[in-house]
Amino acid sequence: MSTPTATAQPGRGPGGADRRRWVGLAVVLTAGFMQLVDISIVNVAIPSIQRDLDATYSQIQWVLAGYQLAFAVMLITGGRLGDTFGRKRLFMVGLIGFTLASALCGLAQSPGMLIGFRILQGLMGAIMFPQILSVIQVSFPPRERGTAFGLFGATIGLATITGPLVGGLLIEGDLLGLGWRPIFLVNVPIGVAAVAVAARYLVESRAPRALRPDPVGVGIVTAGLLLLVYPLVQGRELDWPLWTFLSMAASVPVLAVFAAYERRKKAADGSPLVDLDLFRHRPFVGGLAVSGVFFMGIPAFFLTFSLWLQIGLGFTPLHAGLTGAPFAVGSALASAASVRLAPQLGRRILSAGALLLVAGMVAMIWTVDRYGGAVHSWQLLPALFVCGLGLGSVIAPLVNVVLAGIRGQDAGAASGVLSTVQQVGGAVGVALIGVVFFGLLGSQAAGVAAGLTPRLRTELQTTAGLPPAAAQQVAAGFQACFEDRANAKDPSAVPASCAQARSQGQGEVGQVVAATAESARRQNFSDAFQRTLLFEVAVFGACFLLVLLLPTASGGARGQAAGTPAPV
Repeated sequence: MSTPTATAQPGRGPGGADRRRWVGLAVVLTAGFMQLVDISIVNVAIPSIQRDLDATYSQIQWVLAGYQLAFAVMLITGGRLGDTFGRKRLFMVGLIGFTLASALCGLAQSPGMLIGFRILQGLMGAIMFPQILSVIQVSFPPRERGTAFGLFGATIGLATITGPLVGGLLIEGDLLGLGWRPIFLVNVPIGVAAVAVAARYLVESRAPRALRPDPVGVGIVTAGLLLLVYPLVQGRELDWPLWTFLSMAASVPVLAVFAAYERRKKAADGSPLVDLDLFRHRPFVGGLAVSGVFFMGIPAFFLTFSLWLQIGLGFTPLHAGLTGAPFAVGSALASAASVRLAPQLGRRILSAGALLLVAGMVAMIWTVDRYGGAVHSWQLLPALFVCGLGLGSVIAPLVNVVLAGIRGQDAGAASGVLSTVQQVGGAVGVALIGVVFFGLLGSQAAGVAAGLTPRLRTELQTTAGLPPAAAQQVAAGFQACFEDRANAKDPSAVPASCAQARSQGQGEVGQVVAATAESARRQNFSDAFQRTLLFEVAVFGACFLLVLLLPTASGGARGQAAGTPAPV
């Protein structure tokens, strides 16, 4: 990330009385809004993408994790490139690249193409996003900077609320028969307009002493992260061969090599990708731990929540988006309030947010346990709203509280490391939750089917008029089909047992079997989702404990020096 001591173009003082700065602010906030909406909108579209492209569960995870990993490994470099070659120039490069990648995502014809274009989106977003914060920093005088960053925070909140609803509307509207594709294609006209306005109204700026990029460091840390995340995502699909465990073990020495290289890089030219001296500040290390663990929980929750609602319960994308609205509203309200409370409460506001998330997840476990597959959206509202309050209490003040012990000249580097750790945590969380959630869908399927089989046999005899022997045969076919489908590596494939079961189910028999299959799917997904919520409880409970490692001082004064909110 860029440092807060950057200067504007030669001959212009930072924050000079140039009225174009407000138009420039509108442009960069529009671009930031587009990028942030794109993150949340994809969560709603995941089930539609999976059905349309016949994607496997691991490919679904890569659509999310690939973006986050690419964003994470390029984020610090993106800020440095802007410092060196100009923030306006790099902002426009990132914006044009992000817009192009969005178009390519909307035109993707296979899961592999979509994953590749999502990675390109993440790289371009990492080039664009740091320039937004730097442009605000150098374009506004201190007396106006708080207002500008406040508008940026409001943009984050608005994007959080808008994304799922816009995604649901676009998919439900099925514009021109394109299904999920407009969630990406809508970025194209917005991006083109933003590029045109940015070219005219943004003022160029550079840092007086910019750090050099560190491509070797980027390569090493990328290899280390892929060695960790790739087997986590692909392991279940491949039945966990030996190399997956060896790969995860190998990530440790590779990341150790990265640390050693960064030490030599700093001694050689003072421009390491990550300044390891930052890790001498124990409160900062604690803050990184809080951020990494916290962000493991958020994307993971929305992945399983969306799959549960749409595939498990059969909600439409719009219905799913509206169901999640209380979470977004609670987050927006708490974010606005936390800005005022954080200077007085310091780290305690993070503790309160973590506890609210734990309470909300526990309430959701209770709700799902009570209503199961028959749950209605309004029954989830209280738990989701409390979760949103918890998220908003953490997101807004997190950077300022974590950076409280960091010197002003190190704030830019520390913010970059912090934001990178957040994105890596999100990618790892998506990978881990996939192992848990999809594994549960398969492992508990036999029990779910066995529990419904007696009722199925009874209904086949009383409703469809089958003799006991024939009812037993049909019930056995249903049970085999349900178990095989739940354990299938490719959810779009039709197991042989299901093809056989279909041939047995005609007329009233087919209707009875179909109704039982729907009940079984709802119960299986609900049970799996409920159990994965224990992962969320553990994550946010760990966050609460880790917050105790942070400095007790309030983050107000230090936060003003940092001036760089973290991306979500």
